[in-house]
Amino acid sequence: MGFFGFLLLGLIAGAIAKLILPGKQSGGWFVTLLLGVVGAILGGWLGGLLFNVSLDSFFSLSTWALAIGGSLIVLLIYGLIVGRRSKA
Repeated sequence: MGFFGFLLLGLIAGAIAKLILPGKQSGGWFVTLLLGVVGAILGGWLGGLLFNVSLDSFFSLSTWALAIGGSLIVLLIYGLIVGRRSKA
């Protein structure tokens, strides 16, 4: 998968992760892009490590599942960090 395909995957996976998680998350489209790309990297790494699956094809169901799962993890961690700052 190319660089722009990976960015598009990250943006869409980040947006889907924001829709799945309840509550209001901070950040605009750029934060969503960053969280999605980091989440796709994390999901691809965990998928390769645990399930021997990679992010090779843009239209593969496993690619999307790993990217969205990784984005959910990153978004949860981001919410914990930002949530603590705003309450202090």
